[in-house]
Amino acid sequence: MIDIDIPSFGRVQVHHVVSDFTGTLSVDGTLVPGVAGAIHELARQVTFHVLTADTFGTAAQATQGLPIVFNKLSGPDEDRQKADYVGELGAEHVVALGNGNNDRAMLRLARVGVAVIEAEGASTEAVQAANLVVVGAAAAFGLLLEPRRLRAALRW
Repeated sequence: MIDIDIPSFGRVQVHHVVSDFTGTLSVDGTLVPGVAGAIHELARQVTFHVLTADTFGTAAQATQGLPIVFNKLSGPDEDRQKADYVGELGAEHVVALGNGNNDRAMLRLARVGVAVIEAEGASTEAVQAANLVVVGAAAAFGLLLEPRRLRAALRW
């Protein structure tokens, strides 16, 4: 667990990181450099989940061997599926990472929602739903591996 007290934002006790794959952990279906190592490091403290519609069809192979819980979504209601998943985990203990319209509900519901901007961009809906916006997966992981960054960004 990652435990951090953020002035005026409150205590954040992270048990789960729930992340989109396409455009968040990958660019054009290929894992962003450094993501695998960061997931290994985070998995010592939290359970890492990947929820994806898998636009490029590469997510399962790209994440093979990583210490994650992998879920490929299907159907037209990906936004709701992701939010329901976060809710079932206990949203108050989740940091969610995403970049697309189908991530907005989980970003809004999670204790901390982080919109990640990689080369594929981030939808304005995802950005508006998030507590925080970062450039790149490395910056998102940095918030959790060095929690004082999260405190600096979210304190009032």
